[in-house]
Amino acid sequence: MMSFRPAVRSLVRTVLAATSTTFIAAHAADTIPAPADQPYPGAIVLNVDASNTSQQIFRIKESIPAKPGKLTLLYPQWIPANHGPSGPLNQLAGLKLTVNGKPLTWARDPINVYAFHIDVPRDAKTVEVEYQYLSPTEPNQGRTTITSDILGVQWHSMTLYPAGYATRRIQVQASLTLPEGWGYATALDTAERKGDTVQFKPLDLETLVDSPLFAGRYHQRYDLDPGGKLPVHLNVFADTAEAAEARPEQIELHRALVQQAYKLFNSQHYAHYDFLLALSEEFGGVGREHHQSSENGVKLDYFTDWNKTESVRGLLPHEFTHSWNGKFRRPAGQNVLNFNTPLQNNLLWVYEGQTQYWGHVLSARSGLLRPESVRDIIAATAARYDAMRGRSWRPVEDTTYDPIINGRRPQGWTSWQRSEDYYNEGALIWLDADTKIRELSGDTKSLDNFARHFFGVDNGSYTASHYTFDDVVKALNAVQPYDWATFLRTRVETVGPAPLDGLARAGWKLVYTDTPTPYLKGVEERSKSADFQYSLGFSVSSEGKIEALQWEGVGFQAGLGGSTTIMAVNGTTYKADVLRTAVTAAKTSGKPIELLVKKGSKIRTVMLDYHGGLKYPRLERIEGTPDRLQAILAPLK
Repeated sequence: MMSFRPAVRSLVRTVLAATSTTFIAAHAADTIPAPADQPYPGAIVLNVDASNTSQQIFRIKESIPAKPGKLTLLYPQWIPANHGPSGPLNQLAGLKLTVNGKPLTWARDPINVYAFHIDVPRDAKTVEVEYQYLSPTEPNQGRTTITSDILGVQWHSMTLYPAGYATRRIQVQASLTLPEGWGYATALDTAERKGDTVQFKPLDLETLVDSPLFAGRYHQRYDLDPGGKLPVHLNVFADTAEAAEARPEQIELHRALVQQAYKLFNSQHYAHYDFLLALSEEFGGVGREHHQSSENGVKLDYFTDWNKTESVRGLLPHEFTHSWNGKFRRPAGQNVLNFNTPLQNNLLWVYEGQTQYWGHVLSARSGLLRPESVRDIIAATAARYDAMRGRSWRPVEDTTYDPIINGRRPQGWTSWQRSEDYYNEGALIWLDADTKIRELSGDTKSLDNFARHFFGVDNGSYTASHYTFDDVVKALNAVQPYDWATFLRTRVETVGPAPLDGLARAGWKLVYTDTPTPYLKGVEERSKSADFQYSLGFSVSSEGKIEALQWEGVGFQAGLGGSTTIMAVNGTTYKADVLRTAVTAAKTSGKPIELLVKKGSKIRTVMLDYHGGLKYPRLERIEGTPDRLQAILAPLK
C-alpha cells in the first residue's frame, strides 16, 4: 500500500496536468474579437445595487443581448483619465452567468485575463450576468469607494461588455439602487426615481463610463453659474451635514473659477457640468476628469477650516480644465475603440502638463489661491526638478509611461527613478512657452491666445477632437511664429537641466532661505511632515520615518536608505524642531549632525557632515525685469 500511493498521486497529477493543458489550449485558441465601429444589436441592461454600505459591496446584474455561438465579455482595463491598465479586476467576484435560467460556463482567457469566453447555446437571446464589485475595506487594498455616509460609482468597475464593438456604439440602460433616502449627483440624465432606485436615460457605454456618480447621506448642491446658458453645479457630499455647508463668499470663488475658465477658453464643450466633491476622512481621495463632470475627494475640513485648506483648492480648477484639455481635445493616441485597447501616453505632457499649468493660473485668477501661494507652488516645483538627479538619464516624455510601468505604486528612490513628472515638469514647460510668447510678441500675446485657438474650436461640441504633436506646434505658430517644434522637443525629449528659463523670463528667480514661506509651511503642517529636502536631502514623517530621499543628497551620501526611522538627534529624542535646531547649529559649529536611526531590527549612528543650514525654496524678483508672472496670474477682464 505504501508503495502504491505515490504511484496513484503521480497518475492523478499526470491526468490533471493533461486535462488542464487541454482546457487552456482549447481556450487559448479562442480569439478575442477586435473592436469594430459597427452597430450593436440591442442594449445592455445594467442594474447596480449600492445599498450595502456596511459591507461595502456593490451587487451587479446585467442582461446582455447575445446570439448562439462564441461570446467574449470584457472587463474594462484601460480606463480613460487613469493613463494605464488599471481596471480593478481583482475587485470583481462571484461571476455567474445563465441563459433561460440555466447556468452557463465561462472560461477566463489564459493570456488576456480581462476577457471571459462563453459558448452561448442555440436557443439564447440574452445572457444574464451577476457579480459583485468589492470596494476596498482597507487603504492597502485600494481607494475606498463606499462608506457609511458616501459612495462613488465608477461605471467601469461595474460593467462587463461584449468584445467586437466600439464602446460608443453599445447602448446601455442603467439603474442604481441607493441606500435609503440618500441624494446623488451625476452628469447622467435621470429618467425617473422610484423610492431609492434611479433609472437613467439610455446612452452609450463610453459616455456612461465617463459619467460617474456620487451619493451620500449629507449633501448640498450649489449653482456655480446662476442664469448661465449651461448649468454648472458643485455637488458636495460629506461625512457630516455641517461640513457640506459652504459660506456665500466661498461659493463666489468657485463661481469665479467658472467665469475665468470661460474667458480663457472662450467655449464650453458640455451640455451641463457637475463637480462631484466628497469631503471625508474615510472616502478615498480622488481627482479624476470627465467631460461633463469630475470626481474630487479631499478631507472633511475643505469649507469648515477654509484658511488651512488652500493647498487643496487647486484640485477643482485642474479637473475643470480637463473638460477642455484631455476630454474635448485629446491626444490622437487616446483615440481607441474600447476600454481594452492600450492607450498611447506620449503627449500627456500636453494633456496633463498644460492642465496643471492652467489649474495653477485659474486658481489664482479665481481667487481660490492667492497669487503669492501660486508663486510658492511654482518655487517648490522648480526646486524639485532643479535637484532631481533622475533628469540626467530620463527625459520627461518617458515619464508619461510611468502609469503603465509603475501603476502608481510607491517608489523607493523617486528623485532617481522619476515618477509622473509630466504633470509638474510639464507645467514648467508651459510657463516657459507662455513667457516666450509674451517676450516675442512684446507682451501683446500669450498662452491665453493659444488656449482660445486650440481649445475654443467648435464651441458647443462635446465630441472629442484629437490632436498630434504637429497640431500643437501649428497652433503655437498661429499665435506666435517660432521654432516651437525644437523648443518643445528639447524640453520634452532630452535630458539635462530643469526647464527654468520661463521663471527668469517671467521676472523671477529661484532662491533658498532658512524659513519656509507661509504657504509651504501650511503644506508641511497639513501633511504632518518635516521638509529637509534641500538641506539634508530627505523629508521626515510625523513618526520620524525618513521619506523622499534625494539621490546623492546628504542623507544618501551618509548611507541612509528607505524604511529608516530617526530615533534621536545629537542624543535628543527626535522631533522635527530638534532636527531643525541641529541643522541650524551645525552651520556655525562645524560639527556633524548625529542621527540615531533604526532600520528593521538594526540600530546605528549616522553622521551627517552638513553645514549649509536650513533651505526652503521661494521666488525672488529679478530687479529691472517685467513681472510677467503677475500678468499671468491676474484675473481676465
